Amino acid sequence: MHNPFPPTSRALSEPNGLLAVGGDLEPATLICAYAQGIFPWFDRDEEILWWAPDPRQVMWTDRVHISRSMRKTLRQSQWTIQSDRAFDSVVQCCASAARGDGDSGTWITTTMQEAYQTLHSMGVAHSIEVMNGNRVVGGLYGVMLDKMFFGESMFSLEANASKAAFIALCQACHTQGIELIDCQVQNPHLMSLGAELMSREDFENHLRGAIKTDMQSIIANPLCLVPRESESLGRPWGNALASQPADLL
Repeated sequence: MHNPFPPTSRALSEPNGLLAVGGDLEPATLICAYAQGIFPWFDRDEEILWWAPDPRQVMWTDRVHISRSMRKTLRQSQWTIQSDRAFDSVVQCCASAARGDGDSGTWITTTMQEAYQTLHSMGVAHSIEVMNGNRVVGGLYGVMLDKMFFGESMFSLEANASKAAFIALCQACHTQGIELIDCQVQNPHLMSLGAELMSREDFENHLRGAIKTDMQSIIANPLCLVPRESESLGRPWGNALASQPADLL
């Protein structure tokens, strides 16, 4: 397989990070993209657009900020936290969730949902769910390659539920040796939790250290990053994921 993407240095400055148009959402293409710091993001009526913005929003997993009010929420909450038990529901909720501008996750098209469901079945895409009884009230999903987690989207049906999911993700990743979470583009919601901006060059340097397989091997066979079946699903963070919100304090 040849590299289907141009060098990220060719990404546009306006719109920030637009790198390529077209292609497909096959597992090999998506894995090859993420391994190079590239992600898809496009509206329903557009061709597939691929992005590598500069700067990049990231979260160091040992620097998550839990405000006083959020601490109170976590102490008093009756939620439970789990992973990979309701992946499809999380993706669907992210697709329909209202955003700050009144829009919904229009880029999470049916085709996108199917693509990430396939990655999930392969043990590459994962979700964290915040539950109120049997109901998913918040969560997030993203892609994990070696020691790197690429966040895709999050949602809340109850106040602060997505923040609880993100805090749980940070702490679980940190315990598992994942130092950095990719948050893609600047988002005030995540900035309030401690996310920061990083240059594309620094992000890609970190990425090369977090994914141990060399890039030539990945381009030749992106599926080499698919985890062994025994590691793929169930508990991708081992026992590191908190099951109760209060355990995050």
